[in-house]
Amino acid sequence: MLGLGVAGTAVARSLARRGTRLLLADDAPSSAHRALADELGADLLTSAEMERAVESCDLLVPAPGVPPRNPVVARALATGIEVASEIELAYRWEAERAGGRRPMLAITGTDGKTTTTLMAAAIVSAAGRRCAAVGNTEVPLVSAPDDAEVLVVECSSFRLAFTRDFRPDASAWLNLAPDHLDWHGDLADYRASKARLWAALRTGDVAVAPVADRAIVGAARSSAGRAVTFGADEGDYRVRDGRLVGPSGGIVEASAMSRSMPHDVANALAACAVAIESGLARAEHAAAALASFRHAAHRIEFVAELRGVGWYDDSKATSPHAASVALAAFPRIVLIAGGRNKDLDLSGMVHDSVVSVVAIGTSADEVAAAFAGRCPVVRASSMDEAVALAGDLASPGDTVLLSPGCTSLDWYANYGERGDHFARLVRDRAGRDAAR
Repeated sequence: MLGLGVAGTAVARSLARRGTRLLLADDAPSSAHRALADELGADLLTSAEMERAVESCDLLVPAPGVPPRNPVVARALATGIEVASEIELAYRWEAERAGGRRPMLAITGTDGKTTTTLMAAAIVSAAGRRCAAVGNTEVPLVSAPDDAEVLVVECSSFRLAFTRDFRPDASAWLNLAPDHLDWHGDLADYRASKARLWAALRTGDVAVAPVADRAIVGAARSSAGRAVTFGADEGDYRVRDGRLVGPSGGIVEASAMSRSMPHDVANALAACAVAIESGLARAEHAAAALASFRHAAHRIEFVAELRGVGWYDDSKATSPHAASVALAAFPRIVLIAGGRNKDLDLSGMVHDSVVSVVAIGTSADEVAAAFAGRCPVVRASSMDEAVALAGDLASPGDTVLLSPGCTSLDWYANYGERGDHFARLVRDRAGRDAAR
């Protein structure tokens, strides 16, 4: 096991329960890793030691954040040692489950994975089935609750890259745009990893694709599964006269959804497709779930209104493509953008709605260059300064939007910590205004 974060630790414990002899390794072995090794009766190695030892192993399981170019992974691949991801191992164990594996839905894509996963789980739950959202979430697939009847798996490209047997009953590939090129190396490898979602499908399985992306639709139709499409204006699941509809008729009025921005509707159509086409739910279940659905934090999340200016936290937008979704949702935006770039072209954040920019983080100069000549840009050396500058730039009717287009790993541990700090600063500002 290489990499001992949440997923790596969960896999290690699962392997130990199955009597597997373990070698655990991490770039920076800690006292917590030592305690885990002692608990499991495993050897704990540094990554350098693991590189020398990997040829003696039957299987290498890299944590999701460990790229193929890692020396240990590269050595394993070069010498024919099997490399498998967390969801691949979990799927194999599911297949051995007494009575057979549980029904499994899956979602991948550059953006919208988490929301669509949670929507699909909510729809299946509304049908009266105990459903767990797992995978690229707080709960790895390998740690799925035993009492769950249905599993909805959020699949990152990292987890899909090293799969062989993983085979969901119905699955959606939402979209594709450049992202994680620091892990994959190029867009072709990123696309190939996403495509593994459908590599093991069989007749009767369902592959859900966005009708506007011919390449993804082509991948769905070339799989062994049954292709189903979704889209705003066309596709098997689409919007007609303000209502989400499917092959069997109406599902729900878009206005009845808890939130119905364009990307919310697209995610909902995909979630309806996988849940309904799998036979696990019907349209009435989707309608009930979507009307009461609560969106996850840091995804175009309203924070406060100050002096006629709306403030929104979209810290989860860690790529330009993700940020572009929020940028299309408001007419006039003061954008707070930047962080640690993932080797992506930040010009994808340039949008007519942006009236000014506050550039932050190690990529501040790249953000400024992307918007040069398009609108005013100022730089901030902290989130406190960014919020203050954005407040000075915004006029009544504007939206201040934290949609960074980059990771948080220069200033914060994760995007949630970044979004929480931003929201706290905005609310403090609101409190001071109210006290005046």
